Amino acid sequence: MAVIVQKFGGTSLATSELRKRVVEIIAGTVRKGYQVVVVVSAMGRNKDPYATDTLLNLLPSKSTPPSRELDLLMSCGEIIAGVLLTAEVQEVGIDAVFLNGEQAGVITDEEYGNAHILYVKPQRVVKNLENGKVVVVAGFQGVSENGEITTLGRGGSDTTASALGVALNAEVIEIFTDVDGIMTADPRIVDNARVLAAVTYNEICQLAREGAKVIHPRAVEIAMQRNIPLRVRSTFSDSAGTLVTNLTIGPDAVKISRDHLITGITQMPDITQIRINHVPGVPRDEAELKIFRAMALANISVDFISVDQESVKFTVSREVSERAAQILRNTGFEPVMAYDCAKVAVVGAAMTGIPGVMARVVEALTEARIPILQCGDSYTNIWCLVKREHMEKAVKALHDKFELGS
Repeated sequence: MAVIVQKFGGTSLATSELRKRVVEIIAGTVRKGYQVVVVVSAMGRNKDPYATDTLLNLLPSKSTPPSRELDLLMSCGEIIAGVLLTAEVQEVGIDAVFLNGEQAGVITDEEYGNAHILYVKPQRVVKNLENGKVVVVAGFQGVSENGEITTLGRGGSDTTASALGVALNAEVIEIFTDVDGIMTADPRIVDNARVLAAVTYNEICQLAREGAKVIHPRAVEIAMQRNIPLRVRSTFSDSAGTLVTNLTIGPDAVKISRDHLITGITQMPDITQIRINHVPGVPRDEAELKIFRAMALANISVDFISVDQESVKFTVSREVSERAAQILRNTGFEPVMAYDCAKVAVVGAAMTGIPGVMARVVEALTEARIPILQCGDSYTNIWCLVKREHMEKAVKALHDKFELGS
């Protein structure tokens, strides 16, 4: 019997009415003859009673518990959600069992707060499936080889679902959320953004890394290891959503040309650009090594690196920008800071090897009178740094230029 893994986010589980809809989806999948594994996030979002941020807000304002204890606290939200949903599935006459991350065999390293899954021991999950039960699993958590409870960081429930999907050789991993699927742009910015029927693993990883928040790239990378299809869809509609695969199914598949050169446009606000001008008499390679070593030792992630004859430019998140600037000054540099920037990215596997894509990007932003502060590209995406005040206008201009709304 084929296995389907279904992951439900916190907004899908926030109220009893919403959970009834989730139970309907699970029951419908069981009626189709599938063995079902359900992965849950904590219920709701910040300020909802059992959301992870709400649990953290219970701590005294001046308290900073050790990372180990924080992970124990943060693992509670998924357990509460899982136990409640299991009881509601049982109420409609379907046998179900709840397992926390440890019981489901999710084994991680010991990087508290952002643990990585090392392997999955799915025997207990398999046994319950063979006994005809729906298995509800707490997402976002696992256990280290030394028996310590760990949490998986942002997108952790997506990651749990993908890891179980791979371990169980699932037919598909379904990620249920509050949107109809992966869209060509943020619908809050672009009125005619549309749902994509299908994207490749590489495209959705790029979209996620460049700001799209529908699914975590780590979850996609895990599913890609065994070519397990992912489907991103809405809990609140019957839409088919977006299928994420390698788009080459079977040895006799015929490749169909894509209608659009570009898959989607994403944006990432709250970025600071740092420029350091080269100092005459100081070897450039020596200066560059000192700059990036200082950032690495401070555990500051840098992006958008550009090196030329006059300067070194890179970006950091706004929240670490002042710390980065102080570290650079202490290292002997005079950073020039450009605050309130944003990155917009054009993503599409079909652009590889096609001339003129960058020209169209520059043309779109120039026509919209948006200055480009910095630019870069890879095989599947082109990104531009702009001022934050121009971000939404830039997304709309690029979406229109590549005709993604049609």
